[in-house]
Parts: sequence; C-alpha cells; structure tokens
Amino acid sequence: MGKDRMPRPPSPARLGERALAWAFLLPSLAVFAVFLGYPLYRTLYLSTHANDLFGAPTRYIGLQHYADLLGSAEFARTLATTGLFVLLTVLPGVLGALALVLLLESRIRGVRAFRSAFALPFAFSVASASVVFGVFYNPATGVLDGILSRLGIGPVAWLTDSNWALVSVALVTVWLNLGYNVLVLSAGLGSITPEITEAARLDGAGGWRLARSVTVPLLGPHLFFLVVVSTINSLQALGQINILTLGGPDHSTTTLNYGIYEKAFANGSSDFGSASAQAVVLLLVVLACTAVQFGVVERKVHYS
Repeated sequence: MGKDRMPRPPSPARLGERALAWAFLLPSLAVFAVFLGYPLYRTLYLSTHANDLFGAPTRYIGLQHYADLLGSAEFARTLATTGLFVLLTVLPGVLGALALVLLLESRIRGVRAFRSAFALPFAFSVASASVVFGVFYNPATGVLDGILSRLGIGPVAWLTDSNWALVSVALVTVWLNLGYNVLVLSAGLGSITPEITEAARLDGAGGWRLARSVTVPLLGPHLFFLVVVSTINSLQALGQINILTLGGPDHSTTTLNYGIYEKAFANGSSDFGSASAQAVVLLLVVLACTAVQFGVVERKVHYS
C-alpha cells in the first residue's frame, strides 16, 4: 500500500502571486468597507436603537422603528407616492428617449443640431435644472402659464396644487434623465449591424414596421439597462423635490428618500433611528425592484 502523500507547501512564486493579488484588491476592499460596509452597518445599528434629541443612540429597541413605520398611514402614503413617482419618470423617460432617437435617425436637415440639443440636459445638475424649472412653473412670470394664457387656459398651480405637484417634479426628472437616455440609445443604435437593417428594408420593412420588428428588439439590452438605472435614480430622487416643493403640498411629493431627509435633517429634526429604518426599507425596495426586473423583464430581452 502506498503511503499517504503530504500536501506540498505552496511555492514562493505561488505565494508571491497571492500577495500581489491581495495588494491589488486591498485598496478596493478598503474603499468598499469605508464607504459602503460601515455606513450600512451604522444604518442597521441606528435603526434598532432609540436616540436622544441630538440623534445619538441611547438604548436598544429591536424592530420597533420598523413596526412603527409599517403601522403608519403616513408611511403607506409615502410608499404609494414613491411608486407613482417611479411610474411617472421611468416609462416616459425611457420611451420618450427611444422616440427621439428613432426620429433623430431620420435623414433630415439639421439633425446634428437636434442631437446636441437633446443631449444638453446631461450637462445640467439637479440643482440648476430645478431652479430653471421653478422659474417656468412660477404662476406670475412663468413661461408655462404664459403659454396657457394665450390659449385661453387659466393658470395652473404647478407646485402648490397636490394634483399637479408630483407631475411637475416628475417632468423635471424626466428632462434631467433625457440626455443620458438619448446618449445610451444612440450608442446602441450605432452598434446595430447595418446589414441587418438593410436586409429588413429589402424584405419590405420600413418606417414603423422596421422600428418595431428590428430596431427596438435589438435595442432591448440598452432599454433594459435604462429601465433598471432610471428606476434606481427615481427611488433616490431628492434634490428636485427639496428645491421645488419641500415634499409638499400636503406631503403629496414626499417620497421614501425625501422622507428619510425630513426625519434626519429637515427643520432641525434628528430622528436618526426612524430615518435609518426607512433607509433600510428603501434599500429593500431598490433590491426588490431590481430583482423583479432581472427575473421578469430581462427574460424578454434579446441579446444579439
């Protein structure tokens, strides 16, 4: 019978390769731990503790903050507002960009100038775009009400009417995302092999039929990417809500992310425990939406 062979120790060259691999990984792991790992741990810690007037944790209370949120009618309304806001921003933003890209592919004079104009929102920050739209929405001097008055329509309280406020903020968000969405879809359109579209035209496809049967299916991966990214961005929207409406009127524009800001920082508030619990809920909502999109929507995406 042969004797059991003892495992050989790793060679110096192998050890050197492992050390080099860890040397490359450690900076990224350190950044991940500092900016993602520790904040997540701290959020979970605060969400299970009561806090004093200055926001410092005092005693362990378990899942009490989560129970208070789930039993709150205000939190249920915030969830509904967040879902509606996502619907008002994601679908119009992606479909609108798709329509613009298809139009911009038409062989019309001056199309390059239109491409530059539609990519312009990509250069605007949330703050600057919100201030500009705030001027547009102004009931006294705003451009939109001026146009409506010429059409014989009375002024609209864009930001002070609870029926219009969320739509108005969603419009700003769609405009902000438009440049990026157009850029991604234009890149996707450029990656389509010309022979495919040429063969479709030879078979008699053109115009709407070509777009529906060939172009849009081939843009499926890009559209799916934009849906996922736009959903996450909408769930994290904060700046435009804070500048334009402050979550009002009557909390009609208070989303999950803005609710976290209200509880933790707005108006001198320092309810970090409840805000942290709401932040964990937001994280779970983002993960759930992303999982559903990858589990359901991605199956219908055609990867060429």
